[in-house]
Amino acid sequence: MSIIFKDVHKAFGSKKVLRGIDLEVKTGEVLFIIGTSGVGKSVTIKHIIGLLKPDAGEILLDGEPIHNLKERDYFPVRKRCGMVFQSSTLFDSLTVVENVILPLRKHKKLKGTKAEKEAMALLEKVGMTHYAHRYPAALGDGMRKRVAIARTLTMDPEYILFDEPTTGLDPVSARRVDKLIRTMSDQTGATSIVVSHDLESIFSIADRIAMVYQGIIHMVGTPDEFRHSDNAVVQQFINGCSEGEMETPGF
Repeated sequence: MSIIFKDVHKAFGSKKVLRGIDLEVKTGEVLFIIGTSGVGKSVTIKHIIGLLKPDAGEILLDGEPIHNLKERDYFPVRKRCGMVFQSSTLFDSLTVVENVILPLRKHKKLKGTKAEKEAMALLEKVGMTHYAHRYPAALGDGMRKRVAIARTLTMDPEYILFDEPTTGLDPVSARRVDKLIRTMSDQTGATSIVVSHDLESIFSIADRIAMVYQGIIHMVGTPDEFRHSDNAVVQQFINGCSEGEMETPGF
């Protein structure tokens, strides 16, 4: 099983964001997609679940093209590919456990105590059972992120897409989310695709890294290969240098 991007292009008006993305995501890995702000990291993964459609190119899920599906045909794809958005997107009017129960009722048709029991089991996996009956507004950003991950797991996804999961979190909460992503991948066998520019996350839990630069995949490799790369753009990014060969969108 894999997700493959073949020469994927995407523009918004006159702004060309993706200029020929080629990438294969391997089964069971934690793959980080990195790069500076505005290079198209989030744009890339949104194509997988049909939130965006490519202007050209192909996207294959286990060998089947998914880039040209009609909206109704994306439902089975979205069951297999869960997404955790940067903002967590929880319902403020529902408690934590009710947020997790909702997709269990809607998609798995579970009811009553059976739905609540499964929801609580998922909350236990992310360390949030003690907060099950609180409302999202009473939780910190890191806790809300963990609830969002539990909700995504209700669909038993084969692939989990994380859009900037540690952005805005304090260092302790960020490392807890990192550990959870790694643990979920190892325990469930799910493939994780993480969009991030958090260097500590990248070099602590990634199996492989794909760097987007100037609309293409500039380099793919292991964390160790990135650390020892002699590519000037890669080294400028991972060392956070303000000067160098890298061109940054918007500057």
